[in-house]
Amino acid sequence: MTITACAFAGIAGAASSSYAMGYSSMIRDLNCTLFQATIGLSMYALGIGLAPLVTSSFSEEFGRSPFYIVSSLMFMLTEVMIALAPNIQTVIVGRFLGGIFSSTGSTLVAGTIADIWLPHQRGFPMSLYALGIVASVGLGPTIAGWIEADPSLGWRWIQWIHAIVSGVYFVSVLLFMTETRSTVILTRMARRVRKDTGDSRYCARAEENKPRLASMIAISCTRPMSLLLTEPTVQSFSLWVGFVWGVLYILIDSISGEFSGVYGFGVGETGTVFITVTIGSLLGYLANVYQERLYRKYVHRKGQEARLYIACVASVALPTGMLIFAWTARPDIPWIVPMIGLTLFMASAFVLYQVVFVYLADCYGPYASSALAGQSLCRNILATIFPLFTTQMFDRMTYKWANTLVALIAVAMIPIPYILFFYGSRIRQRSPVSKKILAIEELNQTASFGKS
Repeated sequence: MTITACAFAGIAGAASSSYAMGYSSMIRDLNCTLFQATIGLSMYALGIGLAPLVTSSFSEEFGRSPFYIVSSLMFMLTEVMIALAPNIQTVIVGRFLGGIFSSTGSTLVAGTIADIWLPHQRGFPMSLYALGIVASVGLGPTIAGWIEADPSLGWRWIQWIHAIVSGVYFVSVLLFMTETRSTVILTRMARRVRKDTGDSRYCARAEENKPRLASMIAISCTRPMSLLLTEPTVQSFSLWVGFVWGVLYILIDSISGEFSGVYGFGVGETGTVFITVTIGSLLGYLANVYQERLYRKYVHRKGQEARLYIACVASVALPTGMLIFAWTARPDIPWIVPMIGLTLFMASAFVLYQVVFVYLADCYGPYASSALAGQSLCRNILATIFPLFTTQMFDRMTYKWANTLVALIAVAMIPIPYILFFYGSRIRQRSPVSKKILAIEELNQTASFGKS
């Protein structure tokens, strides 16, 4: 079940990026502009960012299993819709809908892992989840580049391959996924007992004082925004990971043009350049394994901030990789050198992506899902916006100076993990939300002490 859930995240990640490899044949077949094709890339990220604000409440009410079934089926149909699209407008709408349905892969999976595994067992499954999302962003274009390179295939077959894979995944969901949310399972059991016995006294705790669905949707839409606008910890990490995610989408949109222009790579070869994203993700995963050791060693002394050791290193490595890429992508330097820069950038980006999940979850406890939804919204909105000005920025500034500008912005963000590492606990002490979380934890501890 864990592998099946994480596979959805991987399929969604691959679909987000492989689309860009089909620009050339799409522009030719649909008689559209490069900017119009780029809108399809951005709309996918927008759908991923907006949908969870509403769908998370429905999953709390109706369970996770129906969402996996409906989302995987509808995602497959959106890929078919794009593959058969007669014009670019249909492609853009299909991409937005695909983002909405694929958002299940980035929202429900973490909850499914929390349902199945005990807290001390979740490290590996959560790393597998993050690896599935980020590594697939590189693996998708690597395969799609060679599909685009074949004149008899092109962009439509990139979408058809996604539709076929999504169809196989839909079957695996039907075979392997069952309901994992405990409140939904207990509610169904209580309902079955009431029906069998005719005794209305049998009920699950989740049915007592149950809020209305409309109220749950209102909270899920407003609380993430509230945390995003009022909590410095959520704001800083959301801005940082949002910037990095936006840069990743810039790279998805620009790597092909840069390596074809500088090194004369064909579309298949430029697709292979994206393997650096996958390799960087694997290196970032190994770095997080070491981070887990540091966390267990220092958590008693540093608390939640023990999650940030590797993030502090990644904050320096990330702009370093971007500067290597910006200043070495030229004909007199071998192509492997800028690819090393891309790999260093992606390893750092993966570390940041993983740290955001675990650090915010540790800091915000019962409000973790709202904090993560807030950063997800910020991250995907920036991923929506960044590709829309990529072409103009590179045309006016050249690849070298545009990438240098982005790297310098990343340099300005280096202090973020260091500030949180040294002053994070003090910042949270001044937060009304953190005070409320602390009161809840103290109440739970008092109740546990009373029972013992």
